Order: sequence, then structure tokens, then C-alpha cells
Amino acid sequence: MSDRTKISFIGGGVMANAFVESLLAKGIASEDDVMVSSRSWATLEVMRERHHVHTTLSNCEAVQFGDIVLLAVKPQNLERVFADIKGAMRPEQVLLSIVAGAGIEKLREGTGHDRIVRCMPNTPAQVGAGVSVWMASSQVVQEDRTLVRSVLGAVGLEIEVDEERYVDMATAVSGTGPAYVFLFIEAFMDAAVHLGFQRDMALELVLQTMEGSLKLARSSQKHVAELKNSVTSPGGTTAEALYELEKGGFRTALSKAVWAAYQRTLTLKD
Repeated sequence: MSDRTKISFIGGGVMANAFVESLLAKGIASEDDVMVSSRSWATLEVMRERHHVHTTLSNCEAVQFGDIVLLAVKPQNLERVFADIKGAMRPEQVLLSIVAGAGIEKLREGTGHDRIVRCMPNTPAQVGAGVSVWMASSQVVQEDRTLVRSVLGAVGLEIEVDEERYVDMATAVSGTGPAYVFLFIEAFMDAAVHLGFQRDMALELVLQTMEGSLKLARSSQKHVAELKNSVTSPGGTTAEALYELEKGGFRTALSKAVWAAYQRTLTLKD
């Protein structure tokens, strides 16, 4: 990114904080390059004290500051933000939205702006291990896309797609996905406690098992089914455990959960 590129954040919640922290830590932006707007004085005070960035209660002022305007508010607050900023953006600015369910056309109508990038990041962005699936409108030029990649790359992996439906699908997979993983960890840990482990030891066992398995899956050339089968001896403990998971509808339940999240994403666009 150019040293002159300025970034505005409309919304100062968890995801905005994750982006600001990573952008500053990696030297992609300086403190003077960033402005955050929020309706909450307390949120702005945290941003000032933690990151020493510019802050404002005015969404319109934030929009006028940035070359990239990162929209990071809850879906239910989107219409209020539209009322604040519609018609306020300069043609050369890029609107980068991480609002769940808000499609490019809705963003265009709500802001009166054409250079739009719609993105779905996820909460591991807080530790620089997120994944962001994004799509740009046709008005976003190559130079803008390079800037967007720098911003999104600060918090993890970024994947550009050429059809908006993939962003909707990513919302149900990677966007919502951490909750599935945390639920699995919680259930796995509770099962270990049920066996007799102390809770702190159960947590370490489960987290290291998850982390090691993920590392193996990433580094191996084998399909995950092969990796699973390599742990499963005929008539053994793993085979018995997998049988119970399958009998309990583990795969079906997960598939239905992802599908339900996807359908909910589509209703948010209405």
C-alpha cells in the first residue's frame, strides 16, 4: 500500500479492531492513516488509547477521510449508516464492506456509490489467522484490488471470487465456521471431562489434538479421508467412536447447519 493511502472504519467493533491492529502492526498503515467512527464514545476511547488512531462520532466525517472506507457494522445498523453516508463518497474511493448478507447491489443503492468490494472475513482475523472471501464490482480497478488485498491480507488469507454467490456461501462456511469448531471443541472437552480428566487438562488435550490434526492435514498430500482411515484400525477404538458419530448423524447435522446458515444469509439480502 502507498504511504498516502488512508483507511476509514465505519464501526469500531471486534472485526474493525482486528483490522486496525493488524494493519498497524504490519506497517501497512500508520496511525495517522486510520480513522474510526462509532456511535459509542467508549468504543472510540478504546481505539484512541489502544491504537492512537483518529476517531469521530460522524460517519460522514469518516467517509471523507479515507481512500478505502471499510464498512464494519452489524446488519441491523446498516440502514442507519446508509442514511448518514449516501452520496458522501468520492468516485475514486473504494467501499469495502464486511457486513454479513449485504450484497453489492444493496450497498450500491444504499450508498449511491459504485466502487464496491463485498467481503466475508471471519473471527480468527483477531489473531491474524482469518480467511476473507471477497468480490469486487466491475468499477473497482486493478490498483484498487491490490490495495484491498493488502488490507485483507493483514488479517490472514484472502481469496478473490468472480461470482457473488461464493461470498454468500463463504458466509455459511468460513464466516460462521469458527462457531462450529468451537462447539466441537466444547463438546470434545466435555467428553474428556466425563471420562475423568480435569477440565484444564481436557482443554489442552483437545486443543493440541485439533492443532496437530490441522497441521497434519495442511502438510500432508493425502485426502483427509485417507488421514482419517490411517487412524482407524479394523475393530479398534477409533472405528467404534466413528461408528457412534455416524450413527448420531454427525455429517448430516453439520451439512444441515451449513445449509441453514447459507439460507439465512440469503434472507439477509432481501
